[in-house]
Amino acid sequence: MSFGDLLDETFQDSEYYRQALTHRSAGADNNERLEYLGDSLLGFFITEWLFHRYPWHSEGDLTQLRAYLVRGETLAAIARELDLGKYLLLGAGELKTGGAQRVSILADAVEALIGAMYLSAGLDQARKLVMGLYRTRLESIPALDQLRDAKTKLQELLQSKGMNLPRYVLQKQSRKSGHDLFTIECVVEGCKEKFIVTGKSRRSAEQDAAELAYVYMSGLDI
Repeated sequence: MSFGDLLDETFQDSEYYRQALTHRSAGADNNERLEYLGDSLLGFFITEWLFHRYPWHSEGDLTQLRAYLVRGETLAAIARELDLGKYLLLGAGELKTGGAQRVSILADAVEALIGAMYLSAGLDQARKLVMGLYRTRLESIPALDQLRDAKTKLQELLQSKGMNLPRYVLQKQSRKSGHDLFTIECVVEGCKEKFIVTGKSRRSAEQDAAELAYVYMSGLDI
């Protein structure tokens, strides 16, 4: 997949295209407003596709599938496949610190391109762009069970066993080699086993601790 496959020359010559690839660090005429528009359009197109593709799925299931498809990590992965980073216009500071590969910057740029395409060529062309960007992912959407995060799975498991919800306790916060480290314990009431994990973000550490607890509690006959 490349830019040439998805974006015609007329669009690439447009002012909207240039603005979509301009990060706020590079000037006032940047992609923030286009990203705002593209975010809404992306959500609509993916919702529309899921609605027709899965007529038997509940609202909750469709919402979970949509969240997986439009999350920042997915958009950044699409951007990397397009080698989008080398087309971005960034300020000197962002260039120095690797902004061209930052998840949030890449994700915003993809959404901005969608918004720019809509303004430049209309709704159908914007939809066509989204379907092109997502073609392989729409062909291989994971099962819903695979999409549940560890904290959700653990919560559902404990509820099914009639147990209280887990607690996530910050045991320690430190800094190493310029990175913050968070040590989190997942506390399961009535369980003597300790589930403690250290991660680079509180969120990731909580998820990893929950995964440990989930695996352990799944093997218990309660």
